[in-house]
Amino acid sequence: VGDEGARPGFYVGLGLALGSSAFIGASFILKKKGLLRLCRRGRARAGQGGHAYLQEWLWWAGLLCMGIGEAANFAAYAFAPATLVTPLGALSVLVSAVLSSVFLNEQLNVHGKIGCLLSILGSTVMVIHAPQEEEVSSLESMAEKLKDPGFIVFAACVLVSSLLLIFVAGPRYGQSNVLVYVLVCSAIGSLSVSCVKGLGIALKELFSGKPVLKEPLGWVLLVCLVICISVQINYLNKALDIFNTSVVTPVYYVLFTTAVMTCSAILFKEWQHMVLDNIMGTVSGFLTIVSGIFLLHAFRDMPFTPNLLPLFLQGRADPHAPWRSTSQHQSCQHQPLLPSEDKGSRSTEEEEGEEG
Repeated sequence: VGDEGARPGFYVGLGLALGSSAFIGASFILKKKGLLRLCRRGRARAGQGGHAYLQEWLWWAGLLCMGIGEAANFAAYAFAPATLVTPLGALSVLVSAVLSSVFLNEQLNVHGKIGCLLSILGSTVMVIHAPQEEEVSSLESMAEKLKDPGFIVFAACVLVSSLLLIFVAGPRYGQSNVLVYVLVCSAIGSLSVSCVKGLGIALKELFSGKPVLKEPLGWVLLVCLVICISVQINYLNKALDIFNTSVVTPVYYVLFTTAVMTCSAILFKEWQHMVLDNIMGTVSGFLTIVSGIFLLHAFRDMPFTPNLLPLFLQGRADPHAPWRSTSQHQSCQHQPLLPSEDKGSRSTEEEEGEEG
Protein backbone atom coordinates (compact mmCIF):
# COMPACT_ATOMS: atom_id res chain seq x y z
CA VAL A 1 0.00 0.00 0.00
CA GLY A 2 2.98 2.30 -0.20
CA ASP A 3 4.70 4.39 2.41
CA GLU A 4 1.48 6.05 3.52
CA GLY A 5 0.08 2.64 4.45
CA ALA A 6 2.82 2.24 7.08
CA ARG A 7 1.26 4.85 9.36
CA PRO A 8 -0.34 3.51 12.57
CA GLY A 9 -3.81 4.60 11.47
CA PHE A 10 -3.60 2.21 8.54
CA TYR A 11 -3.14 -0.81 10.79
CA VAL A 12 -5.93 0.41 13.08
CA GLY A 13 -8.26 0.61 10.11
CA LEU A 14 -7.13 -2.80 8.88
CA GLY A 15 -7.74 -4.42 12.28
CA LEU A 16 -11.17 -2.80 12.59
CA ALA A 17 -12.10 -4.00 9.10
CA LEU A 18 -11.10 -7.58 9.93
CA GLY A 19 -13.08 -7.54 13.17
CA SER A 20 -16.04 -6.05 11.33
CA SER A 21 -16.06 -8.93 8.84
CA ALA A 22 -16.10 -11.50 11.63
CA PHE A 23 -19.08 -9.92 13.40
CA ILE A 24 -21.05 -9.26 10.22
CA GLY A 25 -20.50 -12.83 8.97
CA ALA A 26 -21.79 -14.20 12.27
CA SER A 27 -24.79 -11.85 12.19
CA PHE A 28 -26.08 -13.47 8.98
CA ILE A 29 -26.17 -16.87 10.69
CA LEU A 30 -27.90 -15.62 13.84
CA LYS A 31 -30.53 -13.77 11.83
CA LYS A 32 -31.17 -16.78 9.62
CA LYS A 33 -31.51 -19.04 12.67
CA GLY A 34 -34.07 -16.65 14.15
CA LEU A 35 -36.05 -16.48 10.90
CA LEU A 36 -36.04 -20.27 10.62
CA ARG A 37 -37.41 -20.61 14.14
CA LEU A 38 -40.25 -18.24 13.27
CA CYS A 39 -40.98 -20.24 10.14
CA ARG A 40 -41.25 -23.47 12.15
CA ARG A 41 -43.69 -21.78 14.50
CA GLY A 42 -45.91 -20.74 11.61
CA ARG A 43 -45.45 -17.01 12.20
CA ALA A 44 -45.67 -14.44 9.38
CA ARG A 45 -42.42 -14.41 7.43
CA ALA A 46 -40.38 -11.30 6.74
CA GLY A 47 -40.49 -12.04 3.01
CA GLN A 48 -44.29 -11.78 3.18
CA GLY A 49 -44.24 -8.46 4.99
CA GLY A 50 -44.36 -9.84 8.54
CA HIS A 51 -42.39 -8.36 11.42
CA ALA A 52 -42.60 -11.23 13.92
CA TYR A 53 -38.80 -11.44 13.87
CA LEU A 54 -38.80 -8.46 16.22
CA GLN A 55 -39.92 -10.87 18.98
CA GLU A 56 -37.11 -13.37 18.32
CA TRP A 57 -34.03 -13.02 20.52
CA LEU A 58 -31.76 -14.74 17.97
CA TRP A 59 -32.65 -12.11 15.41
CA TRP A 60 -31.79 -9.39 17.93
CA ALA A 61 -28.50 -11.14 18.68
CA GLY A 62 -27.75 -11.10 14.96
CA LEU A 63 -28.68 -7.44 14.82
CA LEU A 64 -26.36 -6.73 17.76
CA CYS A 65 -23.50 -8.53 16.00
CA MET A 66 -24.21 -6.59 12.85
CA GLY A 67 -24.28 -3.37 14.86
CA ILE A 68 -20.89 -4.13 16.38
CA GLY A 69 -19.53 -5.07 12.98
CA GLU A 70 -20.92 -1.94 11.36
CA ALA A 71 -19.52 0.20 14.20
CA ALA A 72 -16.08 -1.32 13.64
CA ASN A 73 -16.55 -0.79 9.94
CA PHE A 74 -17.58 2.80 10.64
CA ALA A 75 -14.37 3.42 12.53
CA ALA A 76 -12.29 1.67 9.87
CA TYR A 77 -13.51 4.10 7.20
CA ALA A 78 -12.30 6.97 9.38
CA PHE A 79 -8.75 5.57 9.35
CA ALA A 80 -8.39 3.98 5.91
CA PRO A 81 -9.64 4.50 2.33
CA ALA A 82 -13.00 3.02 1.40
CA THR A 83 -11.48 0.90 -1.35
CA LEU A 84 -9.17 -0.65 1.23
CA VAL A 85 -11.84 -1.36 3.84
CA THR A 86 -14.69 -2.52 1.60
CA PRO A 87 -12.92 -5.46 -0.15
CA LEU A 88 -12.14 -6.97 3.25
CA GLY A 89 -15.86 -7.55 3.54
CA ALA A 90 -15.16 -10.74 1.56
CA LEU A 91 -14.02 -12.24 4.84
CA SER A 92 -17.58 -11.93 6.12
CA VAL A 93 -18.57 -14.23 3.24
CA LEU A 94 -16.02 -16.78 4.43
CA VAL A 95 -17.18 -16.52 8.04
CA SER A 96 -20.80 -16.86 6.96
CA ALA A 97 -20.03 -19.86 4.72
CA VAL A 98 -18.11 -21.72 7.44
CA LEU A 99 -20.66 -20.99 10.17
CA SER A 100 -23.61 -21.89 7.92
CA SER A 101 -22.05 -25.30 7.25
CA VAL A 102 -21.75 -25.83 11.01
CA PHE A 103 -24.98 -24.35 12.38
CA LEU A 104 -27.36 -24.39 9.40
CA ASN A 105 -26.26 -27.71 7.84
CA GLU A 106 -25.48 -25.94 4.55
CA GLN A 107 -22.61 -28.10 3.31
CA LEU A 108 -19.48 -26.44 1.97
CA ASN A 109 -18.07 -28.58 -0.84
CA VAL A 110 -14.65 -28.42 -2.45
CA HIS A 111 -15.80 -25.71 -4.88
CA GLY A 112 -16.83 -23.55 -1.95
CA LYS A 113 -13.51 -24.10 -0.21
CA ILE A 114 -11.61 -23.10 -3.34
CA GLY A 115 -13.87 -20.06 -3.60
CA CYS A 116 -13.00 -19.09 -0.04
CA LEU A 117 -9.29 -19.32 -0.79
CA LEU A 118 -9.71 -17.23 -3.94
CA SER A 119 -11.62 -14.61 -1.97
CA ILE A 120 -8.81 -14.38 0.56
CA LEU A 121 -6.22 -14.15 -2.21
CA GLY A 122 -8.17 -11.46 -4.04
CA SER A 123 -8.66 -9.46 -0.86
CA THR A 124 -4.93 -9.58 -0.17
CA VAL A 125 -4.11 -8.37 -3.67
CA MET A 126 -6.61 -5.52 -3.37
CA VAL A 127 -5.17 -4.45 -0.01
CA ILE A 128 -1.66 -4.36 -1.49
CA HIS A 129 -2.72 -2.26 -4.48
CA ALA A 130 -5.45 -0.21 -2.78
CA PRO A 131 -5.80 3.30 -4.23
CA GLN A 132 -5.24 6.22 -1.89
CA GLU A 133 -8.01 8.77 -1.51
CA GLU A 134 -7.50 12.47 -1.90
CA GLU A 135 -6.92 13.94 1.53
CA VAL A 136 -10.25 14.88 3.15
CA SER A 137 -9.43 16.38 6.53
CA SER A 138 -12.45 18.60 7.26
CA LEU A 139 -16.18 18.83 6.76
CA GLU A 140 -15.60 21.78 4.47
CA SER A 141 -13.58 19.73 2.03
CA MET A 142 -16.15 16.93 2.33
CA ALA A 143 -18.92 19.41 1.48
CA GLU A 144 -17.04 20.51 -1.62
CA LYS A 145 -16.75 16.94 -2.81
CA LEU A 146 -20.43 16.27 -2.19
CA LYS A 147 -21.25 19.22 -4.47
CA ASP A 148 -19.37 17.65 -7.36
CA PRO A 149 -21.74 17.22 -10.36
CA GLY A 150 -20.53 13.66 -10.96
CA PHE A 151 -21.45 12.58 -7.45
CA ILE A 152 -24.82 14.36 -7.61
CA VAL A 153 -25.68 12.48 -10.82
CA PHE A 154 -24.53 9.19 -9.24
CA ALA A 155 -26.61 9.74 -6.10
CA ALA A 156 -29.68 10.65 -8.17
CA CYS A 157 -29.31 7.49 -10.26
CA VAL A 158 -28.99 5.39 -7.08
CA LEU A 159 -32.14 6.88 -5.55
CA VAL A 160 -34.23 6.56 -8.72
CA SER A 161 -33.13 2.97 -9.40
CA SER A 162 -33.75 2.00 -5.76
CA LEU A 163 -37.29 3.42 -5.87
CA LEU A 164 -37.99 1.51 -9.07
CA LEU A 165 -36.68 -1.71 -7.52
CA ILE A 166 -38.75 -1.23 -4.37
CA PHE A 167 -42.07 -0.21 -5.89
CA VAL A 168 -41.99 -1.76 -9.38
CA ALA A 169 -39.66 -4.77 -9.47
CA GLY A 170 -40.10 -5.81 -5.82
CA PRO A 171 -43.80 -6.81 -5.92
CA ARG A 172 -43.30 -8.71 -9.20
CA TYR A 173 -39.91 -10.38 -8.92
CA GLY A 174 -38.82 -9.99 -5.29
CA GLN A 175 -39.95 -13.50 -4.31
CA SER A 176 -38.19 -15.22 -7.21
CA ASN A 177 -35.08 -13.17 -8.03
CA VAL A 178 -32.41 -12.61 -5.40
CA LEU A 179 -31.02 -9.57 -7.22
CA VAL A 180 -34.05 -7.35 -6.55
CA TYR A 181 -33.72 -6.88 -2.79
CA VAL A 182 -29.93 -7.27 -2.77
CA LEU A 183 -29.56 -4.54 -5.38
CA VAL A 184 -31.54 -2.20 -3.14
CA CYS A 185 -29.23 -2.95 -0.20
CA SER A 186 -26.10 -2.52 -2.32
CA ALA A 187 -27.12 0.72 -4.03
CA ILE A 188 -28.25 2.38 -0.81
CA GLY A 189 -25.17 0.97 0.94
CA SER A 190 -22.87 2.86 -1.40
CA LEU A 191 -24.40 6.11 -0.15
CA SER A 192 -24.18 5.00 3.48
CA VAL A 193 -20.42 4.53 3.10
CA SER A 194 -20.11 8.15 1.98
CA CYS A 195 -22.11 9.21 5.03
CA VAL A 196 -19.90 7.09 7.28
CA LYS A 197 -16.76 8.67 5.83
CA GLY A 198 -18.11 12.17 6.45
CA LEU A 199 -19.22 11.35 9.99
CA GLY A 200 -15.83 9.85 10.73
CA ILE A 201 -14.22 13.13 9.74
CA ALA A 202 -16.76 15.01 11.88
CA LEU A 203 -15.92 12.86 14.93
CA LYS A 204 -12.22 13.47 14.43
CA GLU A 205 -12.85 17.23 14.37
CA LEU A 206 -15.13 16.95 17.41
CA PHE A 207 -12.45 15.20 19.45
CA SER A 208 -9.93 17.81 18.37
CA GLY A 209 -12.12 20.57 19.88
CA LYS A 210 -13.73 22.05 16.77
CA PRO A 211 -17.40 23.20 16.95
CA VAL A 212 -18.65 20.39 14.71
CA LEU A 213 -22.08 20.23 16.37
CA LYS A 214 -22.90 23.62 14.88
CA GLU A 215 -22.19 22.40 11.35
CA PRO A 216 -25.41 21.34 9.54
CA LEU A 217 -23.59 18.93 7.24
CA GLY A 218 -22.77 16.55 10.09
CA TRP A 219 -26.43 16.29 11.11
CA VAL A 220 -27.54 15.83 7.51
CA LEU A 221 -25.06 12.99 7.09
CA LEU A 222 -26.29 11.39 10.33
CA VAL A 223 -29.94 11.48 9.23
CA CYS A 224 -29.05 10.10 5.80
CA LEU A 225 -27.02 7.31 7.40
CA VAL A 226 -29.92 6.26 9.66
CA ILE A 227 -32.29 6.17 6.67
CA CYS A 228 -29.84 4.19 4.54
CA ILE A 229 -29.14 1.62 7.26
CA SER A 230 -32.87 1.20 7.96
CA VAL A 231 -33.55 0.47 4.29
CA GLN A 232 -30.61 -1.95 4.12
CA ILE A 233 -31.73 -3.90 7.20
CA ASN A 234 -35.32 -4.15 5.97
CA TYR A 235 -34.54 -5.49 2.52
CA LEU A 236 -31.65 -7.63 3.65
CA ASN A 237 -34.05 -9.36 6.05
CA LYS A 238 -36.43 -10.04 3.18
CA ALA A 239 -33.66 -11.47 1.03
CA LEU A 240 -32.39 -13.71 3.86
CA ASP A 241 -35.89 -14.97 4.58
CA ILE A 242 -36.64 -15.90 0.99
CA PHE A 243 -33.28 -17.17 -0.26
CA ASN A 244 -30.45 -19.31 1.06
CA THR A 245 -27.78 -17.59 3.15
CA SER A 246 -25.06 -18.95 0.87
CA VAL A 247 -26.76 -17.16 -2.03
CA VAL A 248 -27.56 -13.82 -0.39
CA THR A 249 -24.19 -13.25 1.29
CA PRO A 250 -21.86 -13.56 -1.74
CA VAL A 251 -24.21 -11.79 -4.16
CA TYR A 252 -24.60 -8.96 -1.66
CA TYR A 253 -20.85 -8.68 -1.25
CA VAL A 254 -20.11 -8.49 -4.98
CA LEU A 255 -22.80 -5.90 -5.68
CA PHE A 256 -22.09 -3.86 -2.55
CA THR A 257 -18.33 -3.77 -3.19
CA THR A 258 -18.86 -2.73 -6.80
CA ALA A 259 -21.23 0.05 -5.76
CA VAL A 260 -18.90 1.33 -3.03
CA MET A 261 -15.84 1.29 -5.30
CA THR A 262 -17.79 3.20 -7.94
CA CYS A 263 -19.07 5.74 -5.40
CA SER A 264 -15.61 6.23 -3.86
CA ALA A 265 -13.99 6.64 -7.27
CA ILE A 266 -16.52 9.34 -8.20
CA LEU A 267 -16.52 11.12 -4.85
CA PHE A 268 -12.85 10.98 -3.90
CA LYS A 269 -11.27 10.72 -7.39
CA GLU A 270 -9.09 7.85 -6.21
CA TRP A 271 -8.24 6.37 -9.59
CA GLN A 272 -6.80 9.59 -10.96
CA HIS A 273 -3.70 9.28 -8.76
CA MET A 274 -2.99 5.59 -9.30
CA VAL A 275 -0.20 4.15 -11.42
CA LEU A 276 -0.97 1.45 -13.96
CA ASP A 277 0.28 -1.50 -11.92
CA ASN A 278 -1.90 -0.52 -8.94
CA ILE A 279 -4.93 -0.15 -11.21
CA MET A 280 -4.30 -3.59 -12.71
CA GLY A 281 -3.69 -5.07 -9.26
CA THR A 282 -6.90 -3.61 -7.85
CA VAL A 283 -8.99 -4.80 -10.80
CA SER A 284 -7.33 -8.25 -10.79
CA GLY A 285 -7.87 -8.63 -7.06
CA PHE A 286 -11.51 -7.72 -7.35
CA LEU A 287 -12.04 -10.14 -10.26
CA THR A 288 -10.32 -12.86 -8.23
CA ILE A 289 -12.75 -12.22 -5.39
CA VAL A 290 -15.69 -12.34 -7.80
CA SER A 291 -14.41 -15.66 -9.17
CA GLY A 292 -14.15 -17.06 -5.66
CA ILE A 293 -17.62 -15.83 -4.79
CA PHE A 294 -18.96 -17.41 -7.98
CA LEU A 295 -17.45 -20.79 -7.09
CA LEU A 296 -18.84 -20.50 -3.59
CA HIS A 297 -22.31 -19.67 -4.88
CA ALA A 298 -22.84 -21.36 -8.26
CA PHE A 299 -21.65 -24.85 -7.27
CA ARG A 300 -22.95 -24.76 -3.71
CA ASP A 301 -25.34 -27.71 -4.16
CA MET A 302 -23.20 -29.76 -6.56
CA PRO A 303 -21.77 -32.86 -4.85
CA PHE A 304 -18.11 -33.50 -5.50
CA THR A 305 -17.38 -37.22 -5.69
CA PRO A 306 -14.49 -39.26 -7.18
CA ASN A 307 -16.73 -39.97 -10.19
CA LEU A 308 -16.26 -36.36 -11.27
CA LEU A 309 -12.51 -36.82 -11.62
CA PRO A 310 -10.94 -37.77 -14.96
CA LEU A 311 -10.76 -41.52 -15.50
CA PHE A 312 -6.97 -41.68 -15.35
CA LEU A 313 -7.10 -40.08 -11.87
CA GLN A 314 -9.76 -42.57 -10.78
CA GLY A 315 -7.45 -45.44 -11.81
CA ARG A 316 -10.29 -47.27 -13.53
CA ALA A 317 -9.25 -46.99 -17.16
CA ASP A 318 -6.28 -46.49 -19.42
CA PRO A 319 -5.90 -42.77 -20.15
CA HIS A 320 -4.79 -43.71 -23.72
CA ALA A 321 -7.84 -45.87 -24.38
CA PRO A 322 -9.99 -44.95 -27.41
CA TRP A 323 -12.92 -42.60 -26.92
CA ARG A 324 -15.57 -45.23 -27.45
CA SER A 325 -14.20 -47.36 -24.65
CA THR A 326 -14.89 -44.59 -22.19
CA SER A 327 -18.10 -43.29 -23.69
CA GLN A 328 -20.14 -45.41 -21.34
CA HIS A 329 -18.51 -43.66 -18.39
CA GLN A 330 -19.79 -40.19 -19.15
CA SER A 331 -18.89 -37.49 -16.72
CA CYS A 332 -21.60 -35.93 -14.63
CA GLN A 333 -20.62 -32.63 -16.16
CA HIS A 334 -22.31 -33.71 -19.41
CA GLN A 335 -25.53 -34.69 -17.71
CA PRO A 336 -28.36 -32.29 -16.88
CA LEU A 337 -28.24 -30.87 -13.36
CA LEU A 338 -31.95 -31.58 -12.88
CA PRO A 339 -33.72 -34.84 -13.85
CA SER A 340 -35.92 -34.52 -16.90
CA GLU A 341 -39.62 -35.29 -16.86
CA ASP A 342 -39.05 -38.47 -18.87
CA LYS A 343 -36.61 -39.79 -16.28
CA GLY A 344 -38.98 -38.84 -13.51
CA SER A 345 -41.91 -40.61 -15.16
CA ARG A 346 -39.75 -43.64 -15.92
CA SER A 347 -38.66 -43.94 -12.30
CA THR A 348 -42.28 -43.61 -11.19
CA GLU A 349 -43.37 -46.39 -13.52
CA GLU A 350 -40.56 -48.63 -12.24
CA GLU A 351 -41.62 -48.01 -8.63
CA GLU A 352 -45.25 -48.83 -9.48
CA GLY A 353 -44.12 -52.02 -11.23
CA GLU A 354 -42.13 -53.08 -8.18
CA GLU A 355 -45.10 -52.40 -5.90
CA GLY A 356 -47.37 -54.40 -8.24
